[in-house]
Amino acid sequence: MMIFMLAAAMTVAMLIATAFGIHHEAQRVRMDDRNDRFTPYGHR
Repeated sequence: MMIFMLAAAMTVAMLIATAFGIHHEAQRVRMDDRNDRFTPYGHR
């Protein structure tokens, strides 16, 4: 029983970490896209 509870806790922790990572990456991509769009004269 202890092994199953540990496995469930690890699974939940990995799902939360994955969701956080995807959210963080999406924000970074959004900011990169925004920076590309609003730079004057097309310069980086």
